[in-house]
Amino acid sequence: MKKLALDLSPLRIRDFRLLYAGASISGFGSMFTMVAIPYNVAILTNDPLMVGLLGVCELIPLLFMSFVGGALADYVDRRKLIIWSELAAAVLIGLLLLNSVLGEQQLWLLFAIAAVSATITGVHRPAMDSIMPRLAPPEMMPAVGALNSLRWQVGLIGAPILAGLLLAGPGLPWVYGIDLLTFVVALACLVRLGAVPPPEKADRPSLRSVVDGLRYARSRKELLATYVVDINAMLFAFPMALFPFLAKDLGGEAVLGLFYAAFAIGALLVTLTSGWTSRVHRHGLAVTIAALAWGGGIVILGLADSLWLALLGLVIAGGADMISGLFRGVIWNQTIPNHLRGRLAGIEMLSYMTGPMLGNTRAGLTARWWGVGGSVVWGGVVCMVGIVAMVALLPEFLRYDGREGIAHKEAEEAARAEAIAVGAIT
Repeated sequence: MKKLALDLSPLRIRDFRLLYAGASISGFGSMFTMVAIPYNVAILTNDPLMVGLLGVCELIPLLFMSFVGGALADYVDRRKLIIWSELAAAVLIGLLLLNSVLGEQQLWLLFAIAAVSATITGVHRPAMDSIMPRLAPPEMMPAVGALNSLRWQVGLIGAPILAGLLLAGPGLPWVYGIDLLTFVVALACLVRLGAVPPPEKADRPSLRSVVDGLRYARSRKELLATYVVDINAMLFAFPMALFPFLAKDLGGEAVLGLFYAAFAIGALLVTLTSGWTSRVHRHGLAVTIAALAWGGGIVILGLADSLWLALLGLVIAGGADMISGLFRGVIWNQTIPNHLRGRLAGIEMLSYMTGPMLGNTRAGLTARWWGVGGSVVWGGVVCMVGIVAMVALLPEFLRYDGREGIAHKEAEEAARAEAIAVGAIT
């Protein structure tokens, strides 16, 4: 049991502990709004496609800002980027609160805030993802990934259930108000975090620096595979836009939060028993198996004719996605040199966020043709077929060994330090 238990050792590091606390608190509040905005659009339009189109509004600015945010994270203090992003997000939540209490709600404002929120995320997430390897050593990255998963899953379990109860009772203003309060508390933790200066001789943000990051990602086949496998899984088998309509047939508003929470319950079960992940070195194979299990869980959800079976499918999918996410994160955090970490974090964000955004749109559109259940089932089937095809084209991914990746990173950073010392990098 000790070998399976969650590793808490990174929390002994002061700055990691402060960052973790702030991110946990603001993340918990953000889960309230994650449920509220799609629900808000659903009750105003009663149209699955309109809910799915939220993803399109978020995708367009994210495609641009992920590269900008990644380049900034490699050039300026990552702590400052995180704090300013949190402040900007708090302003948006304040606007949502006002929209929910002042007269007739404006649908256009919901879409506008979704787009601006994605813009802020494009700065926030690369800074957050790239700061982690600066606060904890490489050997702790599996534990860091598990702890980050834990904070997300606690939020995804507790916040949606509470949000669903609030939506069925006091209403939208309470949901947005709680989210706004969590930002205030989180900022109190984040401002105490020590400075995280950029790497020595950091690349100035420019088109050239962005291209350098893309070239590096293209040169690493195992990195490319993590992006492609995840985008495939989310594009074809991400059903979240359909949750309000699935819940309507299986219990109504009172059970809506359970659909979001079931994902997190599966992921939490994996996280709490994640001690075994540090002893797995075939990370590519682990990601592939987990992605196939994700598709299988989504198929169960689509075929379910009862609430418990639908939730079981989501628990399976959530656990599989967590395994995939843990090992993808280990590949990224253990093997990418620090001077490129922000730009690669931007590319990673595109892979794990554009997939769900486009997946929501795909789900809403195909639900018009095949019905809600058909959209979910066929999405899961196509997801599994696509994963098999992709790993057949990238066999290096199945053979990837994490120990070789760490050695490669150490050699790259040593070569860069030597180049700086002799003046080859100015």
